[in-house]
Amino acid sequence: MKRLAQRPRPGWQRRLEDQGFHFHSIDPDGEDRAGQTDRFLYWREDVAYEFGEAAIEHLYDVSGELHAMSVDLAGELVRRGDLARLGLPAASQALVERSWRRGDPHLYGRFDFSWDGVAEPRLLEYNADTPTSIIETAVAQWHWLQDVHPDADQFNSLHEALLARLGSIARERGLRSLHLAGLLDCQEDCGNLEYLLDLAVQAGLQASLIDMNHIGRTPQGGFVDLDDRPIEACFKLYPWEWMAGEAFGDGVLDAPTVWLEPAWKMALSNKALLALLWERHPGHPNLLPAFFSPEPLGRTPYVKKPLLSREGANVEFVHDGVVALKTDGGYGAEGHVYQAAAPLPAFAAPEATSWHGPLDAVHAVVGAWMVGDEAVGMAVREDVTPVTSNTAYFVPHFFRPGT
Repeated sequence: MKRLAQRPRPGWQRRLEDQGFHFHSIDPDGEDRAGQTDRFLYWREDVAYEFGEAAIEHLYDVSGELHAMSVDLAGELVRRGDLARLGLPAASQALVERSWRRGDPHLYGRFDFSWDGVAEPRLLEYNADTPTSIIETAVAQWHWLQDVHPDADQFNSLHEALLARLGSIARERGLRSLHLAGLLDCQEDCGNLEYLLDLAVQAGLQASLIDMNHIGRTPQGGFVDLDDRPIEACFKLYPWEWMAGEAFGDGVLDAPTVWLEPAWKMALSNKALLALLWERHPGHPNLLPAFFSPEPLGRTPYVKKPLLSREGANVEFVHDGVVALKTDGGYGAEGHVYQAAAPLPAFAAPEATSWHGPLDAVHAVVGAWMVGDEAVGMAVREDVTPVTSNTAYFVPHFFRPGT
């Protein structure tokens, strides 16, 4: 894994915007700063990450194995009636069980690893419910590769896989339409939803966007949009734990709507998965020791993670009993896991600045995308702290065949 300086393409902003990627420059305070200054970049192409082909093949194998282990664990929790170990309320446990037993289809997810391309990838978490960075991975970095390194390759068939999977789900379920729901005032969420909408149309579905706040109920318990059209199927870029708390949450269990992701994904997107996988597969080379209390870790440096936190919120790095790094947020009441620390690979980065100020170094996290049950792509993000947050950069990658 090498971090290499690159020459940005002339007019790269317009190229990305022509591909539907409009949020390449984002202020963490939510303001649109596109075209203003490099200080507010989200997408970076002045650098890129290079991997060897053998390393990419290994990541593919590891991701497939961990996904199979995770899905098997979810099924075991349902069969044993042990979903309470996820820290979910009873109503959410019922959603998970019902969704699993009826075989609700799933679309995608993303593993995050601490990995330098040489040692074993170590699982940090599974974003199995609402991972973003879809258009950046599937479209933006692929076009960058064609323009900058046409002789190289990229671990990236995310676009084709999503298109095929949406078509497969539509055929299996006899679907004719798909609503895509989220908080549409969020530029990033809207950009990802618009991309998926285009894929749904290509897959033969009648597709439309809807804000989560505009989902309505019928007296019979079904879901409808603002035009009173039934919501036959809905991709929601909105966490299930939030869904369960909405006014319409109690109707999700019995409504005919097909939800993507399905409710059983709550068992995989919960960080309790980390401790439960370690309990089931102790010593696995791609897992880190993880528990529901810090005592088994002794003096081992560890990371305290809320079961449901997102974008690096409320994470604590603990060394010799002392909190060495802590992030803010509103999570933690749901419980925590304690995972042995696996520092992200760090790279000197004197060439740029961010909203944090000068970049002395960056820490890279490697994401591996799953569509259905297969690994189909990779995304690299980097941040100025060991915790990858919502201010992290997205950086393209490539590999050369035969390396």
